[in-house]
Amino acid sequence: MNADKFYSVVVPLYNEEENAPLLISAIESVLKNYRYELILVDDFSTDKTVKVIKDIAAPNVVLIELKKNYGQSSALMAGIDYATGDYIITMDGDMQNDPTDIPMMVAKMDEDGADLVIGKRQKRQDNLLRTFPSKVANFIIRRTTKLNVKDHGCALKVFTNETAKNLDLYGESHRFITLHAHINGARISEVPVKHHARQFGVSKYGIGRTTKVINDLILLLFNQKYLQKPIYLFGNIGIVAFALGMLINTYLLIVKILGHSIGGRPLLILGILLVFVGIQLFTTGIIIDLLMKTYYESQKKRPFNIRKISTF
Repeated sequence: MNADKFYSVVVPLYNEEENAPLLISAIESVLKNYRYELILVDDFSTDKTVKVIKDIAAPNVVLIELKKNYGQSSALMAGIDYATGDYIITMDGDMQNDPTDIPMMVAKMDEDGADLVIGKRQKRQDNLLRTFPSKVANFIIRRTTKLNVKDHGCALKVFTNETAKNLDLYGESHRFITLHAHINGARISEVPVKHHARQFGVSKYGIGRTTKVINDLILLLFNQKYLQKPIYLFGNIGIVAFALGMLINTYLLIVKILGHSIGGRPLLILGILLVFVGIQLFTTGIIIDLLMKTYYESQKKRPFNIRKISTF
C-alpha cells in the first residue's frame, strides 16, 4: 500500500452493536500506518450500535446516521458519496470479511492497473439460505455477460475513487456492484480472500431476497445490452410475434377459402392477439428509444465513458 494515498473504508451497519467495536479495532490495526477514514453508515439500527460507536469516539471514524432503514444499497451510496479517499474500500460490518486482506487487494489493484478488485470468499462460512441464491446469481451473470467473476456477493472490494463515485445503487443492486462497474467500463480483478463465521448477531438476509435479486439482475442485464437501443429488444420480439400472428392468420384465411369454418377456432384468437401484441411491442420500443435519447440529451450525458486522454 502507498503511504501517500488516502484510503476510505465504507461499512454499512444494521444492528451490529457487538461487532462494531471489533471492526473499528481491526481496521485501526491494519491501516494504522496509513492515512485513512473509516466511514460507518448506520442504517437506522434498533439496538445500541450508534451509542457504542459514539462511546468509542475513535479517531479517523466518521458515523453517518440514516433517518430510516433504507437498505444496504442506499447505506453504501451514502458512505461512498461522503468518501474522499484515492481508494474506496467496502466491506460488511459483521466481521465475516477480514480487514487484513485489504493491503493485498490494494497491491493487486496497483499491479493489474485495475479499477476494482473484488474478493472471492474461500471456504465460505454461510448456510444454504445465503449461498444458494448467490450461486444461482453468479452462474446467470457468467453465462449472460462476459464478466468472469466467481463471487459477486463478496462485500470486500477496493475501488478507485472514480469507479466508486460512478456507481448508481438502489434496491438490492449492491449485490451486483461488480456488474455495475463492468457496465461502466471498469477493469476488474478478483482475488481469494478469507471468510469467517459470524460471531455475534444474526444475518439480515435469507431465501426471501431471491426474487429481489432476480429482478435487479434482469434490470441490470437489460441496461447492459439494450439501454441505449431498447428498440433492438422490443422491436425484435414484436417482429417475431407479428410474423407468427400473420402466419397463423394466413393459414386460417386459406382454410376459410377452402370452405371450412374458422370462427370458433382458438387459433384465430391467438393469431389476432399476436399481431396486436407485435405492433404494441414494436411501438413500445420506439417510444422507449425516444425516451432514452431525451434522457441523454436533457442531462447532457454521453452514451460512453472516457478512461483517459493523453496529449503529446
